Amino acid sequence: MWMFGWTPILLFGLFWVVNCVKILNEYERGVIFRLGRLTPQPIGPGLAFIIWPIDRMTRISLRTITLDVPPQDVISKDNVSIKVNAVTYFRVVDPNKAIVAVEDYLFATSQMAQTTLRSVLGQVELDELLAHRDALNQRLQTIIDKQTDPWGVKVSAVEIKHVDLPEEMRRAMARQAEAERVRRAKVIGSEAEFQAAEKLVAAARMMSEQPMALQLRYLQTLAEIATEKNSTTIFPVPIDLIKPFLTKSER
Repeated sequence: MWMFGWTPILLFGLFWVVNCVKILNEYERGVIFRLGRLTPQPIGPGLAFIIWPIDRMTRISLRTITLDVPPQDVISKDNVSIKVNAVTYFRVVDPNKAIVAVEDYLFATSQMAQTTLRSVLGQVELDELLAHRDALNQRLQTIIDKQTDPWGVKVSAVEIKHVDLPEEMRRAMARQAEAERVRRAKVIGSEAEFQAAEKLVAAARMMSEQPMALQLRYLQTLAEIATEKNSTTIFPVPIDLIKPFLTKSER
C-alpha cells in the first residue's frame, strides 16, 4: 500500500525532471520566459536546466540561413519591366531580440528583402543593373542589414541571381551587341591598314635613301618568281644596269 501511494508522486517527479532538463546543440540557444518575463541571457549550448512549468524555452538556431527571394516584378529607371530574383544569407546574433522584437524573424526578413529588392532596383537603369551587379549586391546588403538589426538578425550577403528580360529587349540587346562587334572589326581593320601604310612609307623612304635596298628587293622578287612553276619567266632588266651604255652611246 505504501508503494502504491508513492508511485504517482515518483512518476510525476520523473516527468517533471524530464521537462526541466534540456539539451541544446552547439548551434542552438534557448530563450527563457519565466512567468512571462524574458530572462536576461539565453541558455546553452549543452545541458541546461529550467524550472518547469514556470519557465518556457524557445530554441533559436544561430546557423546561417539561406533565404531564396522569389522573382519580383521591377520597373527600372529607364522604364523596362523585368523580373529579378535573389538569395539572402543571414543569421541570428541576438536570440532574445529575434523572439521579442518581431513575431517571425524568418518571414519578416523575407518580406524586407523583397521590398528592398524592388525599391533599390527600381532606382537604377537596366545597363547599370547588368554591368554593376556587385555594387548593387553591396547596397542591398547594407540596407537590409540596417533594417533587420533591431530584430537581432545579421544579413551577411545578398546576391542577385537572375534577371529575366522581355523577349523584345533581348532581341534589341542582341542587335546592339552585333553592331558593336561589327564596329570593332572595322576599327581594327582600319588600324591594321593604317599601320601597313606607315610601314610601306617607311620602306619606300629607306629604299630612296639606300639604292642597294631596292636592288636587294628586286633580287628577292626574282627568287620568288623562280620558285613558281611557270613555263615563261619575264626577266626585267634594271635601268641602272644599262644606263652606263646609254650614256656612252649619247657621247
